[in-house]
Amino acid sequence: MFTRILIANRGEIACRVIDTCRRLGVQTVAVHSDVDARARHVAMADQAVSLGGAAPAESYLRGDAIIDAARATGAQAIHPGYGFLSENPEFVEAVEAAGLVFIGPSASAIRAMGLKDAAKDLMAQAGVPVVPGYQGQGQVPADLAAEADNIGYPVLIKAVAGGGGKGMRKVDAPGGFADALESAQSEARKAFGNAHVLIEKWITTPRHIEVQVFGDGEKAVHLFERDCSLQRRHQKVIEEAPAPGMTVEMRAAMGDAAVRAAEAIGYSGAGTVEFIVDASDGLRADGFWFMEMNTRLQVEHPVTEAITGVDLVEWQLRVASGEGLPMSQHQLSINGHAFEARLYAEDTANGFLPQTGTLTHLRFPDGARAETGVRPGDAISPWYDPMIAKIVVHGPTRATALLSLERALAGTQVAGTVTNLSFLRKLSQHDAFRAGDVDTGLIDRDVEVLSARPNPCSRARAIAALAALGLDREQGAEALHLWVPMVWTAHLVWGDEAIAARVEGLGGDRYRVTLDGVSHIVTRGGGWRVDDVAVSAEVGDGPGMVHVFWGNVYSFAVPDPLAVDAAGGAGSGVIEAPMPGLVKSVHVAPGDSVVAGARLAVLEAMKMEHAMVAPRDGIVGEVLVAAGDQVEAGAALVRMEEDA
Repeated sequence: MFTRILIANRGEIACRVIDTCRRLGVQTVAVHSDVDARARHVAMADQAVSLGGAAPAESYLRGDAIIDAARATGAQAIHPGYGFLSENPEFVEAVEAAGLVFIGPSASAIRAMGLKDAAKDLMAQAGVPVVPGYQGQGQVPADLAAEADNIGYPVLIKAVAGGGGKGMRKVDAPGGFADALESAQSEARKAFGNAHVLIEKWITTPRHIEVQVFGDGEKAVHLFERDCSLQRRHQKVIEEAPAPGMTVEMRAAMGDAAVRAAEAIGYSGAGTVEFIVDASDGLRADGFWFMEMNTRLQVEHPVTEAITGVDLVEWQLRVASGEGLPMSQHQLSINGHAFEARLYAEDTANGFLPQTGTLTHLRFPDGARAETGVRPGDAISPWYDPMIAKIVVHGPTRATALLSLERALAGTQVAGTVTNLSFLRKLSQHDAFRAGDVDTGLIDRDVEVLSARPNPCSRARAIAALAALGLDREQGAEALHLWVPMVWTAHLVWGDEAIAARVEGLGGDRYRVTLDGVSHIVTRGGGWRVDDVAVSAEVGDGPGMVHVFWGNVYSFAVPDPLAVDAAGGAGSGVIEAPMPGLVKSVHVAPGDSVVAGARLAVLEAMKMEHAMVAPRDGIVGEVLVAAGDQVEAGAALVRMEEDA
């Protein structure tokens, strides 16, 4: 076993690796960017080395600097986590050339699975079922259209070097193929430097089921499947293990296929073989096909750990240090059911835009495994993925595990940024999901309902009114003056709605709160009671804010009565940055005529590109930024001329 390793990553996965290393007595070295100098993973590690910069290219993607840090600190091996350099074969070769151990697969294995078309050919040769389609070298648009006709619509255009849903387009009919192809290739070229695409048959009722594999370079085992069908824009939202409705026959067939895939490339370490499944007629042993192999630890690995009792990071360390597979296939079994929900800083009601902010309050419930890389007071940065945590639960059955998930999400408290917590709660209560009737289109079918902003009831507003007045703590004195009840007015803002609440002190930490034409008796003493009914609400505050944690998180602004209204504003003709980010490109100049929807500029934030478009036909008056500028949320980017 190693005595010291370096972790070439950040956030929750770096913290996750450190947890296992601490248990095994292995010392850890963290690396960090300038903006991560005080991050949780840095505080947890035994040593830390600065990589400088803020953007990944200036820090976590600097393979040479990471290797230098490992050698300087006496680390024997490098754990890549996931993302960044975890699937970069050149980095693997550089690590090994420096006399260090890469905790993961060989460079040749990564290359074998790096391009989707070559990987499909290799898997077909290994006897792994693959989706009907075209993955040849020819990329002439007319020829690709002919291949799509032969496969039969609908089809999926997919970048061969893709990932994260980039360079993917579904095409329902021949008339839309040319535009979809051009769009997919353009996105792939920008994201991966490779515009090459393949074409696959679109499965009409698709489920995304993947198999966890682990190899020692010669032999491999599988640790059963995970269902990752709850996705939005090809991004996983809630994962579970095992897959609902899985049969013994199909599990055996998928497991065998995944092991063949791993052994065909001499795989070492943790990996995932992803399959697309046709669920139109239930799960069948002949109804699944290889999609791709992820040659690294997956974000959702905790659900596999929960049902198998295996620490996959420990297995990674043991095999990389020269030990054999810790368990054989017949020693592995499934115990119960597990779910993982990904908690993100994003505004689901506003197109799921990534958000930033400082976490003024963060608490996870007892009984749930919270994988996180942040603490109260930490900032969600525009430079990296906006994940706050993964909430993981386990139970003896799917039904009990699902109840635990609902309870864990209801008990999670976050303030300081907008999150998808309400969206996750609604999804966990969705009838089809509860029944195990899942497919990759479930979220899109009901996205408006699932993403709608929760509206606080009058009871939650009443509690917020007390908090705004500082009356949310036990007062220790009667709220009476000369036997006359004290009366206050609390002012709150919920979204665009101004709220005025009349609060009357009744003594003994009891208050009558009247708002929206409704009155409630609210008691604060040993917990909240509203109209003599105990409620599980809690209250937090931050600068100018009050947060009521009651299943959902309701954040109210508390206006400063002395503040001067400075919202003179730019008006509807100004296009503003919806979040902090980097201006990637500007597409207009003053005097240009544009039509509604025309691209004006592109903003990069949270590893995604966001097009800023014209709200109406008109003339560009001013361009207020240039490519390369770093801007804050609300910054003016382009001003349109006033209508004549």
